Amino acid sequence: MTALAWLIPVSLLLGGVGLAAFLWSLRSGQFRDIEGDAARILLPEDPEPNLPGKPGRARRKNSDKDASKNTVDVAAK
Repeated sequence: MTALAWLIPVSLLLGGVGLAAFLWSLRSGQFRDIEGDAARILLPEDPEPNLPGKPGRARRKNSDKDASKNTVDVAAK
């Protein structure tokens, strides 16, 4: 019986925390553009920026093409 005296207030407190978190997410705009988020996942990613010291996506694509040419040439011989 003493366990219920602890569990009921704790469960009410956790429910209140969950409700407060849900209301905060509504007010901060987490659920404003649900359809846009669902469609955005299907779009291709933006190319990575060319940062100094890190090759961008275009540079990696060229190196991939060169590597594929080498494997095709080797396979043809």
